[in-house]
Amino acid sequence: MTKKFLLSTIAMLGFCFAIQAQTVEEMTATKAVKEKELAALEAQLADLTGKVGALKGEVTDLTDKLTPYPRWDVGAQGNAGLNFSGFNNWYSKGSPNTKAVNIGFVANAFANLQQKKYFWRNGSNLTLAWLKFDDVDNKDDNADFQTAADAFNVSSLFGFKLSEKFAISTLGEYRTSVLNGKFNNPGYLDIGAGATWTPATDLVVVFHPLNYNIVFSDSDFDYQSSLGCKIVADYKRQLLKNLAWKTNLSGFFSYKSSDLHNWTWVNGLTTAVKGVGVSLDFGLRSNKQEALAALKTDNPLQTYYLLGFSYALTAKK
Repeated sequence: MTKKFLLSTIAMLGFCFAIQAQTVEEMTATKAVKEKELAALEAQLADLTGKVGALKGEVTDLTDKLTPYPRWDVGAQGNAGLNFSGFNNWYSKGSPNTKAVNIGFVANAFANLQQKKYFWRNGSNLTLAWLKFDDVDNKDDNADFQTAADAFNVSSLFGFKLSEKFAISTLGEYRTSVLNGKFNNPGYLDIGAGATWTPATDLVVVFHPLNYNIVFSDSDFDYQSSLGCKIVADYKRQLLKNLAWKTNLSGFFSYKSSDLHNWTWVNGLTTAVKGVGVSLDFGLRSNKQEALAALKTDNPLQTYYLLGFSYALTAKK
């Protein structure tokens, strides 16, 4: 009985090994067939990818030839925010009877010209906001509207093209506040020359190692003008179907002293359907001279933001 069981077990194991060996051989043969099919498909894909790339280049070239010069790209966008709040006998907070109003808007406009041998890009930004806070129980508080955000910027960039991506350029940029007697007090005017890189349609990078930063002021603080390097990066991108992002970074780096450096970074996120949507604008700024004029020794980061409804209008020709 034991001998028969042992022989049966050995026979069964041998049968299993034979089946397994056959299965491995079949899988190896199937793998070879699949690899051959894959190699053929990859070759076809590479060929099609090359053809698609060539056709895209031809279409771009034909589109460029069919689009007449001069090429103007003109547009404007506004963001308006409005908020009201009121509390009456709300004893869980320090001032139970208060009224508040927050009003603000951002306006952006641009006019860009493309010619075969040169370009001219112009842009402006105006950000204004007011805040009114009234503590009804405090007769001595200031219940008037007070400035919460105040910034104006206009720039003009001209470039002579050395190639499709590089140009010799000159830039003029002016920045100031406009409310409460702050117009041109201080005001900053950058005039410089250097190079501009445009690696993509919606990306412009300016590098001007020869730039003079002129500061205008009627205040008692001794603002200083100086020679330095100007760097600007402007970019816009459609992140999602109805979500667009526009950003602009402008910085001046003085050759005289790091206390004269300044930079401003402005961003806008817009959800728009047929030009109407919700927009978030926010900005960051560092300016040591402004901080010292405000009796701040640590140069804190300056920030603002505005959330509201937006409307955009663009035109190309």
